[in-house]
This record gives sequence, C-alpha cells and structure tokens, in this order.
Amino acid sequence: MRAIKVVDYDPSWPRLFAEISTEISILLGDRLLSIDHIGSTSVPGLAAKPKIDLDAVMISDEFLPTAIEVVRAADFVFHGDTGEQRWAFTRDHQAYGFRLYLCGPDNRGHRERILFRDYLRVHPERAKAYAELKRRLAAEAGGDWDFYTAGKTTFVSETLRLADLRTWSAQPHSAPD
Repeated sequence: MRAIKVVDYDPSWPRLFAEISTEISILLGDRLLSIDHIGSTSVPGLAAKPKIDLDAVMISDEFLPTAIEVVRAADFVFHGDTGEQRWAFTRDHQAYGFRLYLCGPDNRGHRERILFRDYLRVHPERAKAYAELKRRLAAEAGGDWDFYTAGKTTFVSETLRLADLRTWSAQPHSAPD
C-alpha cells in the first residue's frame, strides 16, 4: 500500500492551481462555467496531501460527455464517476499531482466542497483541527486509504452542518405563518 502523505501548507499551491486551471479553461472553452480550487490545498495554512483538487463545472450537464472525452485525451488518467455525478481524473506532476472533477452546474458534491472550503477558510480553529485529524489518520492508516477517508467523514459532515447553519442564518428569512 502506498503511504498517505500529509504535508505542511505549500504557498505554491495557489499558483499550481492557476496553472492547471488555465490549461483546463483552454481545453473546455466556453462550455465551462467555473473552475474552483477545492480540497485542503485550497485553504491557506492547511496541511494537505500534495494534490491540487479542482472542480470544473460545465454550463450544462449535456456538455459532460464531450468534456470527459476532451480531458481523457489530454494526458489525464480517467477514474470514472465518483458516484455523485462527478467524473474524476488525475495527473501526477513531480512532487505533487492534480485531481480534477468534472460536474454539471447543480452538482451537490461540488456545492458541499465549496461550502466546506469556505468554512475552513474563515474558521482557522476548525482548519487546525482538520489538519491534526488528517495527520493522525495518515499515521494510523498504514496506507489504507479507505481507513483514512472514513476517518474524516464525521468531521466533514459536522463542518458542513456548521457551514450550512452559518449560511442559512446569514440569509434573510420571512417569519413563519
């Protein structure tokens, strides 16, 4: 089993994201709604696995089949649908790599990743706790990726709940009848 490596935040991660997002923008053109830096490398100061995660959101689900073929032909390894209508690709590059997800504009997984990222960005104490959890799990996992991922599930779910409450409470609401 390949060891799980969690490293200190690298200030080059935003630049690496910008470089790969430029490439993806050129590949997918005007059918692309947005490219978002997601995952731990998108949170300044957060320890992470040295993989830049990004979501490429298409303007419509109808463009996904073509986008999948375009990215497959561009030196990315295709991993299929993650089970949430997000198609995963990877590319290794020296000491780091990229994990690209293609999805449509109303993808729940994408929305949750943005919510999680944004919450950690404005709650450094939560980001610190997440980094500590990831380091502990990486050490305990012995290369078992299922163990590592499952160990983060409760933390991620709790953070999404907190983020959702924060988002909901910040929006105007009408009084109940």
